[in-house]
Amino acid sequence: MPDSAVFVPHFHWDREWYEPFQVFRHRLVQALDTVLETAEADPDFRFTVDGQMAAVDDYLEMRPENRDRLAALVREGRLAVGPWLILLDEFLCSGETIVRNLQMGWAAAERLGGAMPIGYLPDMFGHVAQMPQILARAGIEHAALWRGVPGTVDGHAFRWRAPDGSEVRTEFLFDGYDNGLDVLLVPERIGSALGEYAGMTADRWGTDPVLAMAGTDHNAPDPRLASWLRQAGGENRAITIATLDEYLREHVRDEVSAVVTGELRSHVRGNILPGVLSVRLGLKQRMALAERTVDHAERMNALCSTRDDSPFLTLAWHKIIESTAHDSVVGSGTDETCDQVAARLAEAAQTARAVRDAALAVPAALVPGDGHLVANPLTSARTALVEVDVVAPAEGSVLVARSADGSVQPVQLVSEAPTVLSDERMDASHLERVLRRIHRRELFGRLIDHYELTPHSLVFHLAEVPTSGPFDLMVLRQEVAAAAAAHPGEWQVRTLTEARASALVPVHVPASGLTSFRVEAGEAPAAPNTAAVPATATSRTLSNGLVEVEVAADGTLDVTGPDGTVLYGVGRFVDGGDRGDSYNYAPPAADVLVSEPAHVAVDLVESGPLRARLRVTRVYEWPAALSSDRDVRGEQTVPTPVEMLVEVRTGEPFIRVSTSFLNQSADHRPRFHVPLPEPVGTSASAGQFAVTERGLTAEGGWGEYPLPTFPASSFVTAGAATVLLDHSSEYELVDEGSALAITLLRAIGSISVNIHPLRDEPAASEIPAPGAQELGMRIEHRFAVVPSAAGRQDARLVALAEEFRNEVLVTRGTAPGGGQLPPAVTGIQVDGRDVEVSCVRRVFDDELGAGIEIRLTALRDTASTVRLTGPFTEATTVDLLGRTLAPVPVRDGLELALDPWEIRTVVLR
Repeated sequence: MPDSAVFVPHFHWDREWYEPFQVFRHRLVQALDTVLETAEADPDFRFTVDGQMAAVDDYLEMRPENRDRLAALVREGRLAVGPWLILLDEFLCSGETIVRNLQMGWAAAERLGGAMPIGYLPDMFGHVAQMPQILARAGIEHAALWRGVPGTVDGHAFRWRAPDGSEVRTEFLFDGYDNGLDVLLVPERIGSALGEYAGMTADRWGTDPVLAMAGTDHNAPDPRLASWLRQAGGENRAITIATLDEYLREHVRDEVSAVVTGELRSHVRGNILPGVLSVRLGLKQRMALAERTVDHAERMNALCSTRDDSPFLTLAWHKIIESTAHDSVVGSGTDETCDQVAARLAEAAQTARAVRDAALAVPAALVPGDGHLVANPLTSARTALVEVDVVAPAEGSVLVARSADGSVQPVQLVSEAPTVLSDERMDASHLERVLRRIHRRELFGRLIDHYELTPHSLVFHLAEVPTSGPFDLMVLRQEVAAAAAAHPGEWQVRTLTEARASALVPVHVPASGLTSFRVEAGEAPAAPNTAAVPATATSRTLSNGLVEVEVAADGTLDVTGPDGTVLYGVGRFVDGGDRGDSYNYAPPAADVLVSEPAHVAVDLVESGPLRARLRVTRVYEWPAALSSDRDVRGEQTVPTPVEMLVEVRTGEPFIRVSTSFLNQSADHRPRFHVPLPEPVGTSASAGQFAVTERGLTAEGGWGEYPLPTFPASSFVTAGAATVLLDHSSEYELVDEGSALAITLLRAIGSISVNIHPLRDEPAASEIPAPGAQELGMRIEHRFAVVPSAAGRQDARLVALAEEFRNEVLVTRGTAPGGGQLPPAVTGIQVDGRDVEVSCVRRVFDDELGAGIEIRLTALRDTASTVRLTGPFTEATTVDLLGRTLAPVPVRDGLELALDPWEIRTVVLR
């Protein structure tokens, strides 16, 4: 039995949850006031601030006068802060966001006196596979966590190993992060209660002292805690108060032999609440959009601009990271809280968009106004399909796209806009009102090219790019006033714009580069400058020479891949009831699954040659809600049209699928099925610097039924089918491994329910969350389906997923129209198989100056070589906190040998 115990006073602070942020902050200020007063009054007192600097920063915003008091305790080692900015949900953000969280938290803690060098992860709903490598490459040797640890761990610590082999010693909080509180219930019995607890858990401690985490959610420890523990200590058992860092550095003695590799998603010692992956869909989509926008903003700022927009980028990242908190993006809060998270993510995207667009405005100033600039955020060259607004061709003429190098590509027109924007009749005395609409030269969002003023008639001719020379609004006012006076009575005022059309253009863009093109009338090239087969469509089929689609009678898709692999029945919708809550799905006892549509319609939308589309509309009779006893789906049904836009583009080895429906039902879970040619026993999904393989079951043993629903970020693959994803999603292998199911929506009405059929204890209070039913919301998803019998590496899934998620950026030129197009520009290019580039940004060093930081991850289980080329002559490797490690020789580019699953960061100058 352990002969000593170490108590770690702390609190766990959910920044927002069943109350919004500001309400919880009011409690936080009071709690940290108490901590400060207690620490200053009792030299024995120690406190660990939950591993996240957000609590400290939120406090100091209200109590700036206490900064020096806090910093003094940090320097003395009596207050442990950091290393995270916020305690995040690891599966619902990108790996890059995890790194930035650690960087920003560490920097904030250093400014206060030093960061706690422990990867403290006390309450996350499972842990990603690469977390040990992330911590190790930031110089952190220890972690501490609770949820997700498998049943093979029988001690209080284990070696946690990442796929690349990196390890951190991990303290297993097997009884939760509040295990010391039961011992403290009766202060006079602390000694005997501690003895009983040590006896019950002796097998886990070995010769190490008991770790008693003395704290819980949203409360400071009792100021008398140190006094109680001094009184309880004695000859039989030494009692110490410490920070978590002190416990790990000074008190543990046993060597750790248990090793756990990869992600931690076991239910065996605690609930991991997997239903958070699929509730509050909008938050997951907003997170992905914000992350993608700030990533593009950093890349464009590094490529196109010399302006230091780092304050804006830092703000965007901060708002994203705040929103990753494990009770924020997961959607397990009240409607009020979730609305606040959504607004914060929108602000992050808006801030990043401003930086991105300002950077693109620099090269756009060199492109004529009748041309378009295209920027490639990816570090590999690509041919992308862009849609732009152009002048419609005259009858009998053809439009083509001409690039700066003189190459010509065909154009596909997909729509035309009306030319008459307004046709009004009014008295001459009212003509002045019409002129008020004109702002310098702009009218109705376009520019006045010229106007015609004749008796009783005023006609404006608008254009995107005027060609008629200067326009003088003051002259127009004088002319109209004179004409109105000379010709009283009724006038006709018409506003005409040049005929416009939407055009699809194939554009080749260099790696991290820029190019431009102009759409103009001309002759179609005799042979298109591409080897791709045209996209074609009939009333029920699509093809592009690589993939073929046929719409079946029930509205599902039969998809044939480049290697002849056929997936039958893709896009089957299966809707079932959900009587669970924001944390866990639960089917009603008498569930009714709806999978057959009442009506199917197929419409040809576009027939090629660059893009071909079909729209499949299926109407389902979905139950409106559960019955009053919550265990039966109600008899009332709602006819729900579900649209599925199916698309093939020339040159792409996959089909694009967009689904959309107006949700009119409560308490249900619709899923998108991809049947497999034959059953499989495993699946794999990409996310957070790893591709993680999983089976058909999950490990259970606690109070939560282990549903095998799993997270996926950029793609999920099973057998011959892969689904490329737009945002973090939930999936499951169903029907004994014969189909892949992607959850589209979980509509539920409560944060937690007290009696849950798949969970023994409530996850929170039973607080209504009507907004989580998503009633009246349009539920939209976009996927790509890749049919291929090849393995995930042979199918180039990493590259395909990156291209699918990251469209090229297009903006109109702002130089005078008709000028010469500027030459294409190539930036940094990364050549390597299955390499993810998660960061390209400008960084600054006081000694070395500005550089471009690039973060690479080898998403494969064999070693690989990566080659970087571009405008740089020096390279340095840095750790994940940006600290210099070693210079790397550059000889006609940079060649890096990456170990399997390795994360490598370099700075180029």
